[in-house]
Amino acid sequence: MKKILLFILVNAIGLSIFFIGCENKKGSFIEVVKSKYSTPKGVKKFEDILEENGLSIFQVINHAQNAKNADMELLPETVVVFGNPKMGTIFMQCNQSMGLELPLRMLFYSDYEGNNWISYTNPEYYTLKHNIKDKNCLALIGKVNIALQTLTDKLAVESNATIVTTATKK
Repeated sequence: MKKILLFILVNAIGLSIFFIGCENKKGSFIEVVKSKYSTPKGVKKFEDILEENGLSIFQVINHAQNAKNADMELLPETVVVFGNPKMGTIFMQCNQSMGLELPLRMLFYSDYEGNNWISYTNPEYYTLKHNIKDKNCLALIGKVNIALQTLTDKLAVESNATIVTTATKK
């Protein structure tokens, strides 16, 4: 019985350190920005911004439409899958498991209160998830983080302001 309790205690402490350490070292895993546009308009403006910046749009997934096609309801929610194949290749050269994260995705959605949001994975999280330690790769991830912030700033209620920085809004 003592061994079982010790096992549970050690694992609980280990998980606590992992999750606390991740939060303290890299910030949140999901960035959430309040959008000044409705979901459809935000997606359209984002597609225009991507095109202006020479980024590829690989797919647009309208989850609300897919739900409707399944005779279900969902508030407006659309994922834009985008990126730069050259940059993505460099990331996969850092660690091939980065292929799980690429191309990048941006989620546009509306809540029940009529607010519109944009969410994306904080690229710094990839350093933890994919054990990336190379200085050049880390510098590149930092640049991508700034680029994603810049892209969302163009659609945000307040420029250069992440309204909520966790997976669940407070």
